[in-house]
Amino acid sequence: MGLTKTEIFTEEQNRLATMLKALAHPARIAILQQIIKANACICGQLVDELGLAQATISQHLKELKNAGIIQGTIEGVTVCYCIEPTAWKIMKNNMAAFFASYNPTTCC
Repeated sequence: MGLTKTEIFTEEQNRLATMLKALAHPARIAILQQIIKANACICGQLVDELGLAQATISQHLKELKNAGIIQGTIEGVTVCYCIEPTAWKIMKNNMAAFFASYNPTTCC
């Protein structure tokens, strides 16, 4: 997370920030939408579906995998990617709790 003092934040705050940072690019959102839409592991279809260069997609997949949002499995000479279900559930629950914590009646 750059040069911030990550040690003063909880593990949960740091993990959620890392995941949200990985989501903060439209190509990565599109990649995740394609994986979700396929409801299966995606191997090589992303280049055709998104119209981005293979190298660009590979870099975005790397960022999503490093954040723990997706996982990859090797099938022959190809790496296939799918949503990492535990991380997805954690992110979903944390974001739901974060948004639910706001009570507009207590604001100025």
